[in-house]
Amino acid sequence: MADPDINPVIKDLGQLQLDKETGEIVSKREFKKRQQKRARKVAVAAARAERSHDTQGSAGASRQPRTNSSSPKADADLMFKQGFLADVYAEVPATEVVTRFPPEPNGHLHLGHAKAMAIDFGFDDTNPDAEDQTYVNSIVESIRWLGFTPHVISYSSDNFDKLYELAEQLIGLGKAYVCHCDEAAVKRQRGGHKGREGPRYRCHHAEQAPALNLDKFRMMRDGKFEPRAAFLRLKQDIVNPNPQMWDLAAYRIPKDQKPHHRTGDKWKIYPTYDFAHCLCDSLEGITHSLCTSEFVPSRESYEWLIQSLGVYEPAQREFGRLHLNGAVMGKRDIAALVESKVVRGWDDPRLYTLVGLRRRGIPPGAVLSFINELGATTSRTFIQTARFEQSVRKYLETTVPRLMLVLDPVRLVVVGEPAAAACFAECCIPFSTKDPDLGGYIQPLTRTIYIDRADFRETASEDYFRLAPGKTVGLFQAPFPVKAVSYTRCDTTGLVTEIRGVFDKEGPKPKSYIHWVPEGSQRVEARVYATLFKSDNPRSTGGGLENDIRPDSETIYPTALVSAGFDEVRKTGPWPKVGGAGGEDKAAPESARFQAVRVGYFAVDRDATTGHVVLNRIVSLKEDGAKAKP
Repeated sequence: MADPDINPVIKDLGQLQLDKETGEIVSKREFKKRQQKRARKVAVAAARAERSHDTQGSAGASRQPRTNSSSPKADADLMFKQGFLADVYAEVPATEVVTRFPPEPNGHLHLGHAKAMAIDFGFDDTNPDAEDQTYVNSIVESIRWLGFTPHVISYSSDNFDKLYELAEQLIGLGKAYVCHCDEAAVKRQRGGHKGREGPRYRCHHAEQAPALNLDKFRMMRDGKFEPRAAFLRLKQDIVNPNPQMWDLAAYRIPKDQKPHHRTGDKWKIYPTYDFAHCLCDSLEGITHSLCTSEFVPSRESYEWLIQSLGVYEPAQREFGRLHLNGAVMGKRDIAALVESKVVRGWDDPRLYTLVGLRRRGIPPGAVLSFINELGATTSRTFIQTARFEQSVRKYLETTVPRLMLVLDPVRLVVVGEPAAAACFAECCIPFSTKDPDLGGYIQPLTRTIYIDRADFRETASEDYFRLAPGKTVGLFQAPFPVKAVSYTRCDTTGLVTEIRGVFDKEGPKPKSYIHWVPEGSQRVEARVYATLFKSDNPRSTGGGLENDIRPDSETIYPTALVSAGFDEVRKTGPWPKVGGAGGEDKAAPESARFQAVRVGYFAVDRDATTGHVVLNRIVSLKEDGAKAKP
């Protein structure tokens, strides 16, 4: 019989470990903490060595805003100083914060990614079947456009060799096994639908010896198994209530065996996101791994894998995803709209992809200003598209020049003046009524001018203050108001083709003013956009997304006319002069932005050519009640 006084001592000795680095004998718990600290130190040092020497900025990225006295005043770092992000830093402080922005290159980024990018700044390229270098290039360009400069652009594939070594190490520890179960069997093992249809249990492959699992894993690596015939699973906790602990897949054989866009045919097997995510964070010295709230359950598996291998452990924390009512931002949904030609492409201005917002003319600074207004919380954020547009409108209203744009022009001929007078005045029109430093342009008041068809009625009424027979209206920045005396209508279309009027030089001050352009003005194609969908939640409507498309989501005005200052605005871009994030390219067509008086904010589209200007409406103007009257 063992001596009861000696047993506790023997038991305690079993909990001790020699720290060879210091020569001390410490508890296994203390030894594990020391290993973690040393691994973190090595990982951070390696990441720093690969990084550029530019240490400006925070959260792993540097922002370089252009400043301008007329730029919107906002604290670009406000969301880092209070709320969720401040709490995360207080919980897990670090001398140098290193975060990551890890999109999968299987589609273009959207507005929700801009929020993630502004919060946490790699590519998760572990799925060659879905990825493409085109998307990689688009993501890099969108990051640059928003004005971010990553210290390092890394790829999960950079770590494939090390990830494979760690997988073999995990097998040796008895914490991973090769499984041959099909999808239906795995679903049964996990309790059926959402784990609620029966007891959960582990398949018999989990009882294989580590040596056999290692042999099978190497056979997977060497292409000895067909796709889906074998995959590596983590040996976690199948009875845990968290589905992220139900023996997740760690390595699989892709179905299509498509060459990887960076490593080619080197690998027959690829790590899953659940395996690669946390380990790449560890290998790259990430301090704060920030992701959206649907990954809350993944934190447990993230920490389990890190701790099982005894490597440096970053802190995963989760913030709320951005949802935009009345829009779709899922890659599959957008891809379906593109394939069915409902939209022009991923950069259609009606979409909320970053390439779509850019093409529409929304400045990068306006996107970041909106994200900063929202801040970061742990709750999901549901925002109306109108709120986003109001934020963009606020950003543009004092930073872009004003011009006149007539969308649907109708001719107005001034009669009763000397026949020899082709030009009655040269109107000096400022680009801004609030900032004289922006300058202006000359617009001649010619005998024939063009006004918008919506500003004329064939029959006058007491509550109508725009142009109609016998009614007087002011012309913006012109010395004389004009009174309509007659008009001509086309017998075929029924549309008014010409209005005749006289200058009302002696009458009272007009009650309303309209915009106009002179004869000889430049013709442009103007595209005016409304929300793409009829409902706030298009995915919930019956019949699919296409049945919820608004027929008037795009209206094209092929014969619009723009005032004389347009060429100057285009030549002196980008507008706003403050790029917000510093990512604006003067040569990019969408950088030429202006406010069209009474119509909205516009930018040049990439379809524009030397002889054919195409404009996109960025957002409409916020009109008051009087302007909204018909």
